Amino acid sequence: MQTSILLADDHQIVRQGLRQLLEAQPDLTVVGEAEDGYSAVDLTERLRPDIVLMDIWMPHLSGVDATRRIVRGNNPTKVLVLSMHKARCYVEQALRAGASGYLLKDLGANEIVAAIRAVRGGQCYLSPAISQQLVEAVSNPGAAEPSELLTDREREVLQNIAEGLSSKEIAGLLGVSLKTVEAHRSNLMEKLGIHKVSGLVRFAIREGLVAP
Repeated sequence: MQTSILLADDHQIVRQGLRQLLEAQPDLTVVGEAEDGYSAVDLTERLRPDIVLMDIWMPHLSGVDATRRIVRGNNPTKVLVLSMHKARCYVEQALRAGASGYLLKDLGANEIVAAIRAVRGGQCYLSPAISQQLVEAVSNPGAAEPSELLTDREREVLQNIAEGLSSKEIAGLLGVSLKTVEAHRSNLMEKLGIHKVSGLVRFAIREGLVAP
């Protein structure tokens, strides 16, 4: 059974390496590449791959939010996160968004291929190094994370604020009015109890929406 894969990573050299690795397998085919979260969602809708191999840190729309949109879409595509970060917050966010697995970028080629085949077969696949993160999360459930209070659009605005875009630039990117962006910014600050842009940036970094 042939498995079609979309590569979503903002580093071209990473995508090239993954393509070479995966296409050496007779049952795996790379059908497209995305360099930001919006492109990942758009290409998934157009190409309908079996699996999206998704990085967490993606420009404009994070890998977590792109995953959420893909999973909600009317297609059978599954998302397998491939990240350099094993912090519990990243793993939990990705799985809550609907990812079917979470891999670390320091894995060997054989494990990446095995993970893709497992997810294609309907299983959830986690790198052994991060499995303990989920055990701890189940054993010690806590209150809802602040980020869970935000709407999808507020998360988009937050990420773009943290990436240094002005309100006018964000409005153009999202296709909304400047007044709408300012309203989202105000709601963000109220929900998070943060009243400076620098605080929003630190929060976005901590949540994995942008790279530090």
